[in-house]
Amino acid sequence: MGFQKLMPVADLPEGSHKRVVLGKKPIALFHYDGAVTALGNACLHKGGDLGLGFVRKLDDGELYVACPWHGWQYHLRTGKAPHGFEDQQSVYEIKIEDGHIFVSEEPVTRARKASHKDDPLADLRKLEYQTTPDSLNILGISSSNMNDELPRVSTSDSALRSALEIAAAEHGAATRYVELRKLLFRHCEGYYSRHESACTWPCSISEMNPDDGMTELYRSIVLWADVVILATPIRWGNASSLYYKMAERLNCVQNQITLFDKVLIRNKVASFIITGGQDNIQQVAGQLTTFFTDLGFMFPPFNFVGWSRGWTAEDMEENTVVFQRSRYIKRSVKELVKNSVMLVQQVKGMDCSNLHTPKPSIREARSMRAGQTTREEGS
Repeated sequence: MGFQKLMPVADLPEGSHKRVVLGKKPIALFHYDGAVTALGNACLHKGGDLGLGFVRKLDDGELYVACPWHGWQYHLRTGKAPHGFEDQQSVYEIKIEDGHIFVSEEPVTRARKASHKDDPLADLRKLEYQTTPDSLNILGISSSNMNDELPRVSTSDSALRSALEIAAAEHGAATRYVELRKLLFRHCEGYYSRHESACTWPCSISEMNPDDGMTELYRSIVLWADVVILATPIRWGNASSLYYKMAERLNCVQNQITLFDKVLIRNKVASFIITGGQDNIQQVAGQLTTFFTDLGFMFPPFNFVGWSRGWTAEDMEENTVVFQRSRYIKRSVKELVKNSVMLVQQVKGMDCSNLHTPKPSIREARSMRAGQTTREEGS
């Protein structure tokens, strides 16, 4: 087997690692516990740069490199994943001669990505849609955050429940009701900020923990729903923090458009219920509409119900009483459902199989490489 001279050992001091190029192939070099070792540089999960990873000692007392994208780990010497995982990273042989590092031109152990018979996210990966030309599946999402041990009336949640009852009773819809506060899902951890390809579908957090609460919400929003009705209270002039927590985790849906021109949300309708003690309904509605249209949703005429008693309505103990008696709320919630159902019945006839978007694409992004204006031009 041939070897290639890479660098002086002095350029890789004890306790360091780096990405180097072997011919045209990037590898990761490590110098720890007096030994120089080399692994394939691309993480087997999504191709993260192991040469920029984090070296850690695990419970078995051995050193592993953790991918900087999502934390997948490999033993520095053997390339094996920790106990309980079957991935095997490629391993290169190292020789030290005359103070220089030589690396085998081919790996002595080939990379092998473990295959799993039971993939808990298989339906999301394969986009196994549960909607049909005749289905009418209406998903209600409550983003009100309350203490269940101190129960009280939520105006936004109350209107949402009424909407779902109307959808089932008057339109024959199948309905689901989701309370975000009960899903116990992690915040978005910003993998997109590391690399655009590090934000994955399904979400990398769900890949790490399929029981994360957002996993079922992905199924409901992307695979099951024909109509989504989101209800939110107004908090300091904005939608609730739980809504934003959910929205950040939906970046993996929108990012499929950026990376692959792949639209996951097709022939779906969204509408909103927005309630607050004080005003700012139109700003909240504008943000919700902008976000949901970026995912691919369509909107009926008059796509939100708003409730506010105005700036001086500080008698909050009266708010729910007035709300529950309001003829406007009863009528407008009914019209919101009707308009949403009418629209989705029409858009189901649209052929969205070849849908493209006027959104930015990674192929159009400016490159840092000299002489290349866009990735598309350089490909």
